[in-house]
Amino acid sequence: MAAMSSASGGCALGRRLAKLTAASSGSIRVKSQGEPLYVLSLERYGRDPDFVLHFPDSISMSDSLFDATITDGDCKIRVSLDPSLNRLIYRNRLRCGGVVRNVIFSAGDSGEGDCRTLNICSLDVDNLSSCDAALCALSSVNVVSLPWMGSEPSLLPLRARRRTYLPLWNNHDFTGELWRETPPTSEAGEDESEEEVVEDGQPVVSLAELRRRFLSGSRRPRGALCVRIFHKSRLMYYGKAEQSCECPYKAELQVGDGSMSVCVVLWNTVCLDWYRCLQPGQVLRLSRYRVKESYSSRSGQDSELNIEISLNSRNPTAKVGIVPPQQVSPDWSLPDLPHNFLSRQELLNCPLSNICDVIGVVIFVGRQERIRSKDGRRSEIEEYRWLQLQDGTSDQPIVIKLFSTSQPDIQSQIQPMSLVVCTRLKLIRNTVGSATAFEYLTNTPLTQVYCTGTGSRTVMPYRGLRPVRQFLQWLKQVDEASVLDRAVIGGHFSYPPLPVSMQSFMDSRQGEAGLISGGEMKLQCGRMHYRERRRFAVQCTITAACYHSREGPERVRYSDPPSAQLSPRVARQREGPEPFRTPAKRKLLFPTGTPNSSCRKRLAPPPQQASTGEDPENEFSLFDGAMEFLIGEEEEEEEDEDEEEEEEFSTPPTSPMSSRLGLTHIAMETLPRSFCYERRHVQATAVGMQTNSFQKLLPHRELESFTPAPCYTGYFTLTMRAQLT
Repeated sequence: MAAMSSASGGCALGRRLAKLTAASSGSIRVKSQGEPLYVLSLERYGRDPDFVLHFPDSISMSDSLFDATITDGDCKIRVSLDPSLNRLIYRNRLRCGGVVRNVIFSAGDSGEGDCRTLNICSLDVDNLSSCDAALCALSSVNVVSLPWMGSEPSLLPLRARRRTYLPLWNNHDFTGELWRETPPTSEAGEDESEEEVVEDGQPVVSLAELRRRFLSGSRRPRGALCVRIFHKSRLMYYGKAEQSCECPYKAELQVGDGSMSVCVVLWNTVCLDWYRCLQPGQVLRLSRYRVKESYSSRSGQDSELNIEISLNSRNPTAKVGIVPPQQVSPDWSLPDLPHNFLSRQELLNCPLSNICDVIGVVIFVGRQERIRSKDGRRSEIEEYRWLQLQDGTSDQPIVIKLFSTSQPDIQSQIQPMSLVVCTRLKLIRNTVGSATAFEYLTNTPLTQVYCTGTGSRTVMPYRGLRPVRQFLQWLKQVDEASVLDRAVIGGHFSYPPLPVSMQSFMDSRQGEAGLISGGEMKLQCGRMHYRERRRFAVQCTITAACYHSREGPERVRYSDPPSAQLSPRVARQREGPEPFRTPAKRKLLFPTGTPNSSCRKRLAPPPQQASTGEDPENEFSLFDGAMEFLIGEEEEEEEDEDEEEEEEFSTPPTSPMSSRLGLTHIAMETLPRSFCYERRHVQATAVGMQTNSFQKLLPHRELESFTPAPCYTGYFTLTMRAQLT
């Protein structure tokens, strides 16, 4: 522990914590003084069976643990966080760049020799400090060169035997320097005597012959495989709290030769070495692999028995080699990559769940959002964002709900005005009401993304295909200034739009819970994570409605909301009788004779929402559909306008009702922004997810420096009264 004193001499925090690491007892606690501490990084990893040893008093059921780097401005220290603090991270209250006070530290064994590491038992997040307090306080400090308290910590997780950290907000991306971008140097493998082991000297064998030998039980030595990669799956993390695997990752490759195609599975550290290096179109030479019955055969998905190839880190140690194009032998009869490019016009005639590829110029990139999905026994939150592409074959854009893929580095750089190719997408057709169908594309496990400006040009195997050439020919005629004018990034986007009737909405729930009480909705909202998106159906009474114009607070008006289109570039649908609609007259919130009655004016619709017809000049509206349930039903307001004009109400800005109701303002990150090409990298970071590194942190004001998109004219806040039980 002699190294401890070297950095703690000039660091007040280090001097107070030095006695913790020197003490033999783990019961000692040290509390920080009144000075603020700043969070420089947050890193997540999966817990393992040693969890009960490190946190014997914890009752947390979370599968995640967190390490953090904090500083007082003089030195920095790497600590683990007690699982009781996870909820603060899940809701983004404790975040990189945050200010914390009243921090209580303890020390524990890391499991590596005599080294002891620090743990934060509790802390208070300083909510009174500004969002940029840490950036301001450390503006004159080079946080990278700040000395560590003690020796520089290892890059491995502190409280679990895991080889790598996980991304902060999902389980499917890779993160960290251990994920190799170049193939590893060849090393001598272990000596193996098992018959499944393929020696380098064996001749090349076809996949069909390998399958025949496996199914017949033949003990003949298996040859090397020379195959082409067709598709590559996204990364799968299968770590569980009760498992001790240090690198619980797997990934799948769909490969083939002239005889057939099979699935190749990369396991554990093979993923670290090879996952980022392998791309569709490459030719591989595989040896020292294992053969077994495929998962699809074992699960009954295939009518006939098939095989899969396993590449393991040991028993035996798989050997993988990328064959240069000039060394590919014609005798291997390797097929070209399969593609199924479809235009926006052709998607109209495609069957449901059709798998296709698309190419287009990006005109809209939504902000990243998260949704809870069921993954076996575990509830997992997945990250996604909406894209809209234009390909010149239709006035309607190609709408894509894009989840994680095998290329998080490319996917994070998708911006408006980029040319994007998405492969292996599945068509979803959502019929709302009785006539209108809304289509969009979404991921399959094998989806790939290619984007201009990301360095992926060399791995674009579809160049030269006729649909791609046709798109590029159309692109030459496009007025780039026109596309740039309507390019939008960020904001809240909801698609497909909600049905216009209560009956259709309840039918679309498809087995989900129906109406819930206000108390249940409050409880569920309290459990939601950062940027998680959910829909609730609650019966309530709207007691106030407020429209906030984009022009500023001086234009705020209170009224029945105006009508709006249901969704981007989709004409409003008309439905039949609505069983849930009653002919009863609406109650006046402010009866005639009250001071508010003199202010009963209907709010004029914003210019871009004034017409529900199919005016080509005003069709382009990305976010009207996201507001439809707040806006209400146009038909009802039109029918009631003449009959019950006296029942329309408004609350003037000077009304005491405004402050008493506590009407809230919209979160700035939910507003769509006009795309700024000159500052595109800053803008992409500003609308992105909360970072886990102080070096990537931007001032909060950067987001507000970008102009709201023309399609945004304002927003509504509603005050609703619901039954608690």
